[in-house]
Amino acid sequence: MNRGRRNLKQAASEQDFTLEECQSIAQVVSLRGSNQIEIMDAKGEHSLALFPAKFRESMWIRRGSFVVIDHTGKEKAQESGSKVTSIVCKVLFFEQIRLLQKSPEWPEIFRDAKPVPADESSQIPIPQQGEIDSSDESDDGMPPLEANTNRLRPFGVQCDAETDSGSDSDS
Repeated sequence: MNRGRRNLKQAASEQDFTLEECQSIAQVVSLRGSNQIEIMDAKGEHSLALFPAKFRESMWIRRGSFVVIDHTGKEKAQESGSKVTSIVCKVLFFEQIRLLQKSPEWPEIFRDAKPVPADESSQIPIPQQGEIDSSDESDDGMPPLEANTNRLRPFGVQCDAETDSGSDSDS
């Protein structure tokens, strides 16, 4: 493992850190691609942030994750017309979020947000023997699938086989 990755992972595993005056905590709203993410800051404002290439292949984020952003050039970027106003400095993990929620540095707007541990989000819950419904034999004892939290489901798009077949028979 090269030195840069090792230092990056070591810095990510630090439990206690303090925010500098040009840094703040933000929540990821959506992933835009090309290392750009949409974030919501402590004031409730949405903006674009750059997810640096140094985090590539070593850290992943998803909607609802918390990050530390550096917004030193925010005013200059807004004056020049750039949509990217900040840069991600650090990705916060479950343990770090729990510690920060108890500190006064945590923004009030995020007080009710519950962090999802990485262990629970990546695993499918395995039901106990008493929970398995014996009337539904098509599952063959498989645990239920978990919804993909990174995709938004459009409200208007729903597939109904009955409406499609009914419209064909009317013609």
